[in-house]
Amino acid sequence: MRLMHRPIWEGMQNSLADIFNEGHPADKVIQRQLKGNRKWGSQDRRLFAEGLYDIVRWWRRLLVACDLQFDSEDAHACAIEAWCLLHDVELGKNIPRLIPSRSGVEAAWKDRSLPRAVRESIPDWMDEWGARELGERWDKVLPALNSSAPVFLRANRIKANAQEVTKRLTQEKIEAEVAGGDAVRLKKRANVFLTKAFHAGLFEVQDLNSQRVAPELQAQPGDRVIDACAGGGGKSLHLAALMQNKGKIVAMDIFEKKLEQVKERGKRAGSSIIETRWIENNKVIKRLAESADRLLLDVPCTGMGVLRRNPDAKWKLTPEDLTRLNETQSQILNQYTSMVKPGGVVVYATCSIMPSENSAQVEKFLSQNETKFTLDKQETLYPETDGPDGFYYARLLKKP
Repeated sequence: MRLMHRPIWEGMQNSLADIFNEGHPADKVIQRQLKGNRKWGSQDRRLFAEGLYDIVRWWRRLLVACDLQFDSEDAHACAIEAWCLLHDVELGKNIPRLIPSRSGVEAAWKDRSLPRAVRESIPDWMDEWGARELGERWDKVLPALNSSAPVFLRANRIKANAQEVTKRLTQEKIEAEVAGGDAVRLKKRANVFLTKAFHAGLFEVQDLNSQRVAPELQAQPGDRVIDACAGGGGKSLHLAALMQNKGKIVAMDIFEKKLEQVKERGKRAGSSIIETRWIENNKVIKRLAESADRLLLDVPCTGMGVLRRNPDAKWKLTPEDLTRLNETQSQILNQYTSMVKPGGVVVYATCSIMPSENSAQVEKFLSQNETKFTLDKQETLYPETDGPDGFYYARLLKKP
């Protein structure tokens, strides 16, 4: 049986308050706590990070097991205690016990009569939305979205292949295996960002299905490619490697701060063909009209394919967000596609599995632009338990 000491318990309490009360992203909260408590041992750090993610993931079901409401003042402490009881973790000295009966928590947790939204720990509106969009498939997808996310790496072809990355990680006592193509899968979770291999730019952390998006552009060495929603530049880096670091990649985003990461990551990866450009207004898009051979639109979305990596997102997402995101997706498709040349290729992608964000958006765009674009290919990549995340992509061809 593992033991949770009071500093870890307090760290969890403070972190849950930051996530649920202040709205901070769970991954950033965990990073900040671990950085501020460097004296914690490796077992304590692992217990804190894995436990906190799990508590956030199962938040609703844990509170039901505690017979509490979301806004209860004891919610955070009870959720931690319930999670510990269910995972054979003993609370240390000087930690108050609020749950009178372990058997009561276990019985409530295992209750098969719980509604699906409670059993799978999601908001009611999200359960209704998922069932409406995916039908019977929703029952299969939900358990996968609540599973622990595997860690995949992408070998950086500019510097190493998957076999070489696996070998280097093994030398640094990290168990990994080749997962096909440039992909490497960790056999056990580990902080790969501390490895010499990472600092040497031999790989990036990237989900297996996410790695399937950039190749769909079919970019060739020497092409001019625009990654119009680049964010931190993960897919720009992938494109640079696929293009053998020859040609030009313009990484763009409406958030200038995000683009700062692209430069840093590009330097580490040895990618010299990436330039960044801030979309400060629509004039930036107009100046690049018909300038790209290939255009990647990895658009903002609900992230419904990657909930297991960002479990706090399901508690922050609202129906109003869906409407706003759908409008943004449609706007990007209609405006940004002006940047691709006649005869060029556009890939529209999301990390969602919902048709309203994916095929429905593409169908709407094509109905309005049937004289200019055709659909070449589309695919929804659904998450499987212990497998890759959920993604969608569509390859569109602009007529010559």
